[in-house]
Amino acid sequence: GSVATEAGMTDVLIDEAESPLLWLARRKGRDGTALIAPHQLLAGERLRGEFTRANMMPRTTSNWQAPISRDRRSGGVGMNITDTMVAARQSLNKALAAVGPEFAGLLLDVCCFLKRLEDVERDRSWPARSAKVVLQLALDRLARFYGYGAEARGKLHAPLRAWSAPPADLCSE
Repeated sequence: GSVATEAGMTDVLIDEAESPLLWLARRKGRDGTALIAPHQLLAGERLRGEFTRANMMPRTTSNWQAPISRDRRSGGVGMNITDTMVAARQSLNKALAAVGPEFAGLLLDVCCFLKRLEDVERDRSWPARSAKVVLQLALDRLARFYGYGAEARGKLHAPLRAWSAPPADLCSE
């Protein structure tokens, strides 16, 4: 994934072992299907990406670097980073509002703060194995907001649509 830094957008490696969603996507239930479906995984990872781009992870150390520059000498880099963060925060807020307050906190905990389901159940005093079911419901609602479905729909081949400018000799008059 990419994150906004003071120097611009930077690629970062994501440790797949730390993601509860990837763990759930790889695990099989009693019926042999994954504990979360591909469209649910995509939705959760998209939310995590927006959270990361929004730079909303709380700092655990001091920031000794200078604040983001917004003057002309910086070439506007600071402003673009701020715009990227603001856009990501707006998108994140829209997604959380769409899933509702019942699911927003759970999605933040699991998708963004990478809490394990056992920890969520303990923190919220939920019965064992209940977080998985609630997470599946939350991810379904999030996937619906993003337009992801459990199965592909639509025409096999969409018609080609193109726009072209008039020939150059017609425009020169």
